[in-house]
Amino acid sequence: MRIAVSADMDEGVAREVVEQLRRRGHTVSAHGALDPGASPDWAYCTEAAAREVADGRADQAVVCCWTGTGASIAANKVPGVRAALCTDAYTAGGARRWNDANVLALSLRLTSPALLREILDAWFDGSPSQELGDQQNIEHLARLDADGRASGS
Repeated sequence: MRIAVSADMDEGVAREVVEQLRRRGHTVSAHGALDPGASPDWAYCTEAAAREVADGRADQAVVCCWTGTGASIAANKVPGVRAALCTDAYTAGGARRWNDANVLALSLRLTSPALLREILDAWFDGSPSQELGDQQNIEHLARLDADGRASGS
């Protein structure tokens, strides 16, 4: 799988994300502080990673900033992206299952290497729910992306 990764700081956890993804057999494209010469600002590097997903150049993305909040907000501004800020494995698994999240947002401050492995395990073990209600919610989000407002809302 091709995964875009962004971080606004070249922190140990950011490097660990890249290392873990490569160890799991994924191809990684790096943005922000992980790409020498690129803008490390969280809004810009997150947008670059999220656009790779939206444009189909990446299957998923992992976006990181100090709290993960800014990266999550920035990624969700890109149509077609469903980013989830995950601080534990249960949230990561649920984000994949119930929200069909395609971008994982992480906190560089709160995520330890051990927690990162648990989150990534849950993220990659998870798959989108096939239940009708869950699928209808995702379809509703796609309509919101298309026109900024879903009919019937």
